Amino acid sequence: MTEVTYVIVEHDGGWAYKVGAVFSEPYATHALASAAAKRAAAEQRVPGRTEVIAYEDEKGQWHEETASGSDRPNTHIIDKA
Repeated sequence: MTEVTYVIVEHDGGWAYKVGAVFSEPYATHALASAAAKRAAAEQRVPGRTEVIAYEDEKGQWHEETASGSDRPNTHIIDKA
């Protein structure tokens, strides 16, 4: 199962959450950034619809796959404050 980790950090004169190398918008307080990270993490776990997706690989070959709407990641929040 995929793991997604949200890290609460000081950023751009305030606070933000970070996933990998990507920062959220800055929040004025740690509490606001933490609440936003909790909302985002919860939304990641909500099941969606099962869809058929088509994509082209690096060799120019087209593929079709069924992406299960119930295949949602585990989410974690790390607060370094």
